[in-house]
Amino acid sequence: MDSETVHRKRALRAELRERRQNMTSVETEAATAGFIANLQSIVVDLSARSISCYLSARNEPNTRPFVNWAEAQGIRVLFPVSRDDGLLDWTVGEDQTEFPGVSGMPEPAGSLLGPIAINDVDLIIVPAAAVDTTGLRMGWGRGYYDKTLGSMEKCPPVYAVVFDNEYVDSVPREVHDQPVDGLVTPTRIITF
Repeated sequence: MDSETVHRKRALRAELRERRQNMTSVETEAATAGFIANLQSIVVDLSARSISCYLSARNEPNTRPFVNWAEAQGIRVLFPVSRDDGLLDWTVGEDQTEFPGVSGMPEPAGSLLGPIAINDVDLIIVPAAAVDTTGLRMGWGRGYYDKTLGSMEKCPPVYAVVFDNEYVDSVPREVHDQPVDGLVTPTRIITF
């Protein structure tokens, strides 16, 4: 692995993390309203009946109101549960409670459905630190989604959720990095 690329990613992630922490509550609330509207629009356009979506942590784009909407529409939502082996397991979170997962991110409690449960969804919504104009996604460095997406035989559309200033000209690339089909910001939906 190219240490130059690793350092560039680390620096960019730190900058993006700081930017997110400095957002005001007014900015965050406005962004959340935009995310909900745009994510709903994608689900409707795709006629998705089953999706996977992560539970957002404090400084991430807030996915919870969208997830609540999807479940109220009768859409099956699979949530990722991180495993020690670097893969993701999935649950519908029927226990309605959360706990910090292996990586410290919020994860729902519920029956585990196994890593291949993701193969049946119509849409995958993933977190990202940044996405570039070619659709290359830079995550937060744990590699869960790169492994998951890279191992899928038939992948449904994958959309990353980022703030407007996290859609950038280019992100540092490593061999295992997986592109996304589109991205959602508070103000737009971009398909690659």
